Amino acid sequence: MTVTLPDGSTLDLPEGATGADAAAAIGPGLAKAAVAVRVGEEIRDLARPLADGEAITIVTPKSGDDYLWVMRHSAAHVLAEAVQRIVPGAKFGFGPPIDDGFYYDFDLPAPLSEDDFEAIESEMRKIVAAKEPFERTVMSVDEAREYFAGRGDEYKVDQIDELAKRGETEVSIYRQGDFVDLCVGGHVHHTGEIGPVKVLSLAGAYWRGDEHNPQLTRIYATSFPTAKELEAHLERLEQARARDHRKLGRELELFYFDDAGPGMPFFLPKGMAIINTMNEALKGELDAMGYEEIGTPTILSDELWKTSGHWDYYRDNMYLTEVDGQGYAVKPMNCPGACLVYKSRRRSYRDLPIRLAEFGHVHRHERSGVLHGLFRARAFTQDDAHIYCRQDQVEGEVRAILDLIERFYTRFGFSDVQMKLATRPEKAIGEAAVWDAAESALRAALGDREYDLKEGDGAFYGPKIDFHVTDTMGREWQLGTCQLDFNLPERFELQYQTEEDTQARPVMIHRAVFGSIERFLGILIENSGGDFPFWLAPVHARVLPIADRHADYARSVAAALEAGGLRAEVDDRSESVGRRIRDGELAKLPYLLIVGDAEEESGQVSVRARHGEDEGASPVAEVVSRLADRLDEHG
Repeated sequence: MTVTLPDGSTLDLPEGATGADAAAAIGPGLAKAAVAVRVGEEIRDLARPLADGEAITIVTPKSGDDYLWVMRHSAAHVLAEAVQRIVPGAKFGFGPPIDDGFYYDFDLPAPLSEDDFEAIESEMRKIVAAKEPFERTVMSVDEAREYFAGRGDEYKVDQIDELAKRGETEVSIYRQGDFVDLCVGGHVHHTGEIGPVKVLSLAGAYWRGDEHNPQLTRIYATSFPTAKELEAHLERLEQARARDHRKLGRELELFYFDDAGPGMPFFLPKGMAIINTMNEALKGELDAMGYEEIGTPTILSDELWKTSGHWDYYRDNMYLTEVDGQGYAVKPMNCPGACLVYKSRRRSYRDLPIRLAEFGHVHRHERSGVLHGLFRARAFTQDDAHIYCRQDQVEGEVRAILDLIERFYTRFGFSDVQMKLATRPEKAIGEAAVWDAAESALRAALGDREYDLKEGDGAFYGPKIDFHVTDTMGREWQLGTCQLDFNLPERFELQYQTEEDTQARPVMIHRAVFGSIERFLGILIENSGGDFPFWLAPVHARVLPIADRHADYARSVAAALEAGGLRAEVDDRSESVGRRIRDGELAKLPYLLIVGDAEEESGQVSVRARHGEDEGASPVAEVVSRLADRLDEHG
């Protein structure tokens, strides 16, 4: 039997050899350090046999994400065992590792709260100290069903039935201590190899993500190899909590959510001030690049979505209705409407490229369990553009999009931008030659820019370039995209008249800069901690009159600021000036302008900048001019 190692070399092993045998054959040091073995996309226990021709990688504590996955997967089982000890009668759902931690879903006879976290962690530490081995057993589907049914654990029985429907005849069972779980593995050798643990939070989660099923209690936790790494992670979480866009959205009076529209944000005046400024900045760029803005209906005939193909693949995420016996759907995306606009009149090669931009409000039926503020909402706005062009124009159009996105993200403080080129997937429409030409055009447009290649990860209708940014907390976000589409022009029979007076299909480029404007705002709030760049701040300056007799003068100062294109307000509450200054600082206002007798008599204001020392008194006109000049700082 021969297996392939990460460097491309091969290793000959006897039939039935395991991952542990492979590690030992490579060297005693690796055998000692080995924790698990990666076989293709699967991470397995070292004790499982390998097969001829498999590509393997031995997982050790130096294996980065693979090692963390194995350790946290094992820690999820320890969490379940701890809950089993604390809450007799608990039933068990899923317990996978996730980014930065793991969770486990429980059906509990008695509720848990944050007050129980220390008791859970204490039990987990005892289990880790006991060094309980993870023992794997293989059972037939029928044996496993009978075993878990006898334990009264209907969620495991449901999982087994689902596996049986997929054609599985055997399942693996893992035991550590007195806890038994249905699991594919892999795991560390024993619980003592799990690092420090911390229980983080509770949440509700429907079984299998379906709101028609029972709601379970999801416990989130994490584990790291060392206490130092865990502490650093907890500090990052604390910073993230302080910057949570949902928290800051309420405190800064930007947006909120209401039970009247679950998952659909209500934007307040200050939030709309930011969104309008964002949109105006992008529209200025688009105007200069020859885009034309369109608007398409929010509700469209279901026949449109059948033509586009969304009906077959996306219907469960669409809101449906009926008018005069005709089926309609609230649009989940803008693309089909743009195709109708293109098709509304004859097009010539002289017209191309046609660049149609739309700030379209869309709605998607997201399950309640996945909603997350502005990051995952049921109603949001896409800054879509759809470009219709000839194949020979693709490279130039894509290059302009890349330049736009890089330039535009810099305005918002995102300088670390990565691009990822995704190529033809296994299941794709269109001729291979057309795909090759499209991918070549994308590569040429990327030029000497650095990018990651994602082989086979393109959309079924064409290759694409996705844009990722890294925020101030080191988190990566996927934002904009540039996608080539051969599908919708075919489905909608889009044509243009060629120079030879024949008909040809245009290439359709889907392009988004923000992606979702609301989601982009949520990321921006957390990236800045609500301390927005001056040009984007919802209020540029707040004027504070020292006493009631200065209120009229304060309002005249605010009017002068507004006449200069600035957003200003007056805080003339009866609170002390010190209290109002403090409130202004908490509101993260760029400038506080204080006026009293001396300022009113001299036609000045005392300027207090958020970032910097008190600037003293200056004439109102001078302050207006100085702040107005700052509006151009975003480039």
